[in-house]
Amino acid sequence: MKVATPPLKGMKALVVGIANENSIAYGCAAAFKQLEADLAITYLNEKAKPHVEPIAQRLEASIFLPCDVSQPGQLEAVFDQVDKQWGRLDILVHSVAWAPKEDLQGGLLACSAEGFAKAIDVSCHSFIRMARLAAPLMKEGGTMMAMSYHGAEKVVPNYNVMGPVKAALEASCRYLAYELGPQGIRVHPVSPGPLKTRAASGLKDFDLLLNEAMQRAPLGELVDIMDVGFACAYLATPYARRISGGTVYVDGGVHIMA
Repeated sequence: MKVATPPLKGMKALVVGIANENSIAYGCAAAFKQLEADLAITYLNEKAKPHVEPIAQRLEASIFLPCDVSQPGQLEAVFDQVDKQWGRLDILVHSVAWAPKEDLQGGLLACSAEGFAKAIDVSCHSFIRMARLAAPLMKEGGTMMAMSYHGAEKVVPNYNVMGPVKAALEASCRYLAYELGPQGIRVHPVSPGPLKTRAASGLKDFDLLLNEAMQRAPLGELVDIMDVGFACAYLATPYARRISGGTVYVDGGVHIMA
């Protein structure tokens, strides 16, 4: 019996944002690897490296480099290595978000200009910078994905400054989809349901948000990181070749509920 070739076999995928095995970015990398893509994985800094390096080794990542998007030159160094080692890129995942704790946990009215600027730079503009570096390497087209959340579209109590920031990220994805479409590059804002990640732990009353999502989801259960990973893997395959720009929800249907 003929065995079908895995749909991502031989594709080159860069995943930015893995902190540990609970990260959405880890789910993406694991799904890509299962479908036989070659991986490049980054870690934030030396403190994060011991948590991410075993993951990179287990997933047999060809490239493993530091990448703090707020540090000048680190992003460029990652893409230089991708170009040097692979000469091309097919898939990019941006799963990076951050805001100062005092600005994240206070309401939007209380958010400082400096905190808002930092949140926008790390959580949104860094994706634009990545896209600028990735596009020349996607010589035969490719797929870019950035992680959003339902708080970008509707008010989610305690999501605070990250709501406007994620809204900006989703809008940026739409405009990049328009600008890069002629090159065969598709851009997707992906909106997972609430997940127990390290980033989410900074939100006030996050457990209440999880419980509410499970109760409201038409499918009656929460999503996990592999649900998100395989949805992203699908978007990177030729099966999704005519999908671009629109927010893709992976939340068990929570976003359709009033």
